[in-house]
Amino acid sequence: MKLFKASNGEEIFIIDAHIALWDGSKENQLNIHGEQFISCFYDYHKNLSPKEYWWPKDEFVKYSPEKLVNDVFMEGYVDMAIFQPVLLKEFYKNGFGNFDANEELSKKYPNRFICNGTFDPRHGERGLEKLEENKEKYNWQGVKLYTADWYGNSKGYKLSDDWSKRYLEKCQELGIRNIHIHKGPTITPLNRDAFDVADVDDAASCFPELNFIVEHVGLPRLEDFCWIATQEKNVYAGLSVAIALIHTRPRYFAHIISELLYWLDEDRIIFGSDYAIWEPKWIIEKFLEFELPEDIQEETGVTFDLEVKKKILAGNAARLYNIDIEKQKEKLKNCQLSKRIA
Repeated sequence: MKLFKASNGEEIFIIDAHIALWDGSKENQLNIHGEQFISCFYDYHKNLSPKEYWWPKDEFVKYSPEKLVNDVFMEGYVDMAIFQPVLLKEFYKNGFGNFDANEELSKKYPNRFICNGTFDPRHGERGLEKLEENKEKYNWQGVKLYTADWYGNSKGYKLSDDWSKRYLEKCQELGIRNIHIHKGPTITPLNRDAFDVADVDDAASCFPELNFIVEHVGLPRLEDFCWIATQEKNVYAGLSVAIALIHTRPRYFAHIISELLYWLDEDRIIFGSDYAIWEPKWIIEKFLEFELPEDIQEETGVTFDLEVKKKILAGNAARLYNIDIEKQKEKLKNCQLSKRIA
C-alpha cells in the first residue's frame, strides 16, 4: 500500500472520514428515483474528477469490496476509513448502504475501518428500538444522517423536529457521539431545501455533548454554516465534496478552506474523500501540495502549512473517534494490507 510522504520525508497518517460501499445497481433500484440518484452521483464524479480517474458507469453503480480496499488503502494513501451509510429505502429495494457488508469488510481488515450507522427519526418508537439494537450489534460510534431522505409522503425532516431530538437524546444515552449530517449540494430527486444547514444550530445548542460534523460544509450555504459553527463549538466541517473542487475550481476551494480556517480554526475541519464519488489518491496529492493564493492569505491571515494539513487529514477525526495515531501505526504495521507493500 502507498504511504504518503511529505517533502520533508515524513509519512503522513490519513483517516478518510467519509467513504461508502453502495449498491445503486438496476437490480437494487426500486423505481426511477434510484436511477436518478446514482446518475446524479456519477455526474458529480465525472465533472470534478481528473479524466484519468473516471470510472465506467456500470462499475460506478456497484463496485466490489476488493476495489474499495485497493482504491482507498492500496493506492489511495489512506490508513483508516469511516463508513457513512445512508438508507434511501424509497429508492432502493435493499437500501443504498448495507451495515452488514461494511461490518464484514471491517472484520476482514481489522483496525482499518470504523463502521458508522444511520437512522430516520420518522420511524418513531420502532426506530428508537432499532437504534438501540444496532448500537449493541455494531457498536456504532457515529451516524450519518440524510435529512432530505424520503419516507412515505415526507420528503425530509429537520434536526430541530421533536422526533429528531428524541433520537439525538438516545444517541447521547448510548454513547453515539458523532453525528455526521449531509448538509451540502442536492442530489436528484431530493429537495435542496431539506439539506439546509439552519437546523444544525438548534441541535448543536441542545446537545453540547454531541459532535455535529456537517458534511460538505453546508455548500452552497458556506456563509450560513460558518456563522453557525463559529458560535457552536461542537460543530465541525466535513470536507467531503468541498475538497473535490480542488481540481476544477482551485481558487474556489482556496476560498472555502480559508473561510473554514478563519471562522472555525484548524481543529474542527475533517478530511473525507466521499469515495466512491471520488478516489482519495488524487485528492490527497493535490491537498498536500495546495497553497493558498497570496491575496487570500493576506486577507484572512490563516495558516495552511503541513501541520494544519495533518490535523485535517487525521488528527481531528482521531480526536473525535478516540484514536491514538502512534498506537494505531503500530497496530497496522503487520496487518495483511501492509504486507502487500511491493
